[in-house]
Amino acid sequence: MKTETRRAAPKPAAQPQAAANDEPAQQNETVRVAALGDLHMKEDAGGYYKDLFLELNDTADILCLAGDLTDFGKTREAENLAEDLRHLKIPAVGVLGNHDYECGQPEEVTRILRQAGLCMLGENAHVHKGVGFAGVKGFGGGFGRRMLGAFGEPAVKAFVQETIEECHKLEIALRSLRTEKKIVVLHYSPIEETVVGEPEQIYAYLGCSRLAETIDRFDITAVVHGHAHRGTYKGKTPKGVPVFNVAAGIAKEEGRTYALLEI
Repeated sequence: MKTETRRAAPKPAAQPQAAANDEPAQQNETVRVAALGDLHMKEDAGGYYKDLFLELNDTADILCLAGDLTDFGKTREAENLAEDLRHLKIPAVGVLGNHDYECGQPEEVTRILRQAGLCMLGENAHVHKGVGFAGVKGFGGGFGRRMLGAFGEPAVKAFVQETIEECHKLEIALRSLRTEKKIVVLHYSPIEETVVGEPEQIYAYLGCSRLAETIDRFDITAVVHGHAHRGTYKGKTPKGVPVFNVAAGIAKEEGRTYALLEI
């Protein structure tokens, strides 16, 4: 199988819209960013995250949800999570994960969660207290010299193109931000370092270096992602941007379920 390491996507021609700003920053203010991925809300688990969200009201200023918000992308799962999210008094931004697509209705999952106050990222970004948030689901493809190239069968080219399109959306969102501090929210990993611990045979399905290439074209403060349940908590992009694997099963600082970053 042919591989490549070249930059995968030119700058998109689409013009970004200004990012929504829900609250201005105070001078020299530190923003506490909580991040968690892979909630996998189930049909019979309503109320499971209520206490966690109540805790976050006191410990964080904003919550980032890094995909796989539901277990199979079912309406009832999304409704359960939406009900729990209504206990959250701080802003929340998020992206979908691969599990949220399983039932073929990601638009409905998105609609339900938006009604509960979750700001779903994509080509549009969000600003809270002077910190910009941009995010997409991302996709697979592998890392470094083992990154899959768009060569051969149409199915392989389609697989690579999916990641390229996610990178385009992320770049559009990042171009809209004028904030000094920027957080990228993904489901798939942009680097190999934070998937270490998973079987090497599935690395190509856990993330892609193309995401890191896009991130490293901007001055990014930190990246959070999920998906790699047995991966590693911390890593860095080639440019040195901190990357945090915030999947629910990953051990985090001070034993918390979620990461808490002071930005």
